Amino acid sequence: MPPLPPITQALILANVAIFCLDYFLGRWFTQLFALWPLGGGFLPWQPVTYAFLHGSIGHLFFNMLGLWMFGAELERVWGSRRFVQFYAAGVLAAALAQLLVALLLGSPYPTVGASGGLFALLLGFGVLFPNRTIMPLFPPIPMKARTFVMVFGGLELLFGVLSPTGGVAHFAHLGGMLGGWLMLRYWRGQPPFGGRGPRRR
Repeated sequence: MPPLPPITQALILANVAIFCLDYFLGRWFTQLFALWPLGGGFLPWQPVTYAFLHGSIGHLFFNMLGLWMFGAELERVWGSRRFVQFYAAGVLAAALAQLLVALLLGSPYPTVGASGGLFALLLGFGVLFPNRTIMPLFPPIPMKARTFVMVFGGLELLFGVLSPTGGVAHFAHLGGMLGGWLMLRYWRGQPPFGGRGPRRR
């Protein structure tokens, strides 16, 4: 197994460390750093900090597993700088999507988790390696990366429509995918960012 590239490794370590810190410090830590709805405890740094908090060991484990599976490969291809840009685009777009949904639905609950960035990485992996075979844990059926992305995107949309106020921020996940897609378009100089050709690294 090749060593983890530096940013992927740093993100995993930071998420684990902050999960432990949150566990010991308790409620006030979540109050400050989770993503709260506008007018309901929102603070300007929360669209970044929420992505380092997790609600349970299982939540943390599966997000870090996805970060390892998809993030390491993308960072090796793109390099650290572009990888950070892409991951940040997913995290910020997911936060924006969640804030809009919470505003429309009047939800008073905070959001935590790296899933927005992870879903951006999932989209990027499907675009760069569309024919790579993936074996998901649930269900354990091998499928091409492109199919995997479409299935998960479709399920997130379905669950978001059926249960918009449930315990999972489905539209934040879709927002993360949108952020990743827009970043790819920006790098390639494609609409809505004009047609001036690919951006240099």
